[in-house]
Amino acid sequence: MRRANHAHTLALTLALAAGLSNEALAAGGTLVGWAVMAPDTFSDGPTSGQMISGNPYGTHLPPYPDRQPVQGFSAVLPGENGSFLFLSDNGFGARGNSADALLRLYSLRPDFRTAEGGTGTVSASGLLTGLPLARFTEPARITLNDANERLGVPIQAEHAYYYDSAANPEVAPSIRFGRLLTGADFDVESVRQDANCNFWFGDEFGPYLIKTDRAGTVLRSEIPLPGVYAPEHRDVVAGRARANLAGSGGVEGMAISPRGDRLYTLLEKPVAGDPVDRLRIDEFDIEQERYTGVRYFYRLEAPEHAIGDMTAVDDSRFLVIERNGSTATSGVPFKKIYLIDTRRVVSGGLVSKTELVDLMNIADPHDLNADGSTLFTFPYVTIESVLPLDPWTLLVANDNNFPGGGGRELAADATELLKVRLAAPLAGLRLEGPAERQRRLMRCARVEPETRS
Repeated sequence: MRRANHAHTLALTLALAAGLSNEALAAGGTLVGWAVMAPDTFSDGPTSGQMISGNPYGTHLPPYPDRQPVQGFSAVLPGENGSFLFLSDNGFGARGNSADALLRLYSLRPDFRTAEGGTGTVSASGLLTGLPLARFTEPARITLNDANERLGVPIQAEHAYYYDSAANPEVAPSIRFGRLLTGADFDVESVRQDANCNFWFGDEFGPYLIKTDRAGTVLRSEIPLPGVYAPEHRDVVAGRARANLAGSGGVEGMAISPRGDRLYTLLEKPVAGDPVDRLRIDEFDIEQERYTGVRYFYRLEAPEHAIGDMTAVDDSRFLVIERNGSTATSGVPFKKIYLIDTRRVVSGGLVSKTELVDLMNIADPHDLNADGSTLFTFPYVTIESVLPLDPWTLLVANDNNFPGGGGRELAADATELLKVRLAAPLAGLRLEGPAERQRRLMRCARVEPETRS
């Protein structure tokens, strides 16, 4: 496997400068914006939740006739006019109960509660405008689909009954007709948009990369991570390979370089043979549509921890959410955001990491969530979205695992969106400016999605 070359003088100089910058960063944060979306937030769509049992709190009981929950956010992208595009993951937490849960991106517009005001509420918003909408209808969402039959794996839309078993309900006509993708097809946990406006999704079942156009239509067959096989991988199912990655251990985090030419995939669990506290980061060439062979490793603070997201700061530094499975109602929660640097590696490709924010210890001097405390904690099981808004501010959101819960109390969890001000700015942060974004969108608008390869 090829490693990044740090030998020449320029690289060493840059690494030293990055090291000094990282060490100067103070861990800490202050809550400067807060908004919440109720757990029973739905979009129209085929009936969902037909293969799950009720949650232990006796509320929001399935199934959900002609509705899809707007929940389970596992990644975020910037939207228009203050909105954000959130990815919902595989549905109800397992492949075996999510065949009627559609894979979607939803446009949300939070009205953050701040020291100056705001309602702390979240509304649907238009994908193209970012303006508020009354409901999460078609203008507020993208539904992933394989209308052009590019995938190499079977999907639910090809069956008469969910999971190809007459013991289950019939597959909804809209899923079959549109070849819509569901949580039994892929567990998408990350998404990035390239310079051509195509989406790239990181999946846990293969693990695979899935490429779609800006309308969510798959453009090519799924791309496996070489040499890595989860139990649901097509070669494992066919008996051509043995699983060497635990279930639900695939691509959890994925960053895109500011230049837009590379993806960096971060697994949630170690590959067999790797140290139990090491997670692989692999580089992918977007233009060539192949993994380059460059690999790094992220070290967990404890083997039982997992990561929630990874996003780029610049071409070599990334933010990573690390957490355990504990909540305010069970155990001792560990939820932190780290800054990692691929120019500062030790033997074996292990990247450096610097604590940036302890999500269980955020100052809240204005008590924005109105819980009576000036200390804010974020104790949810899964926290899977982080996005730099400017050098001082991060957006953070949880996956509420609907209809489950227990994050703050023994009830179904809400989805909370935070604006966290850092103790020190992210020097060198590279973000797409408004003019640059507008030029890219105009360029993409001139290309019909179905003409892209």
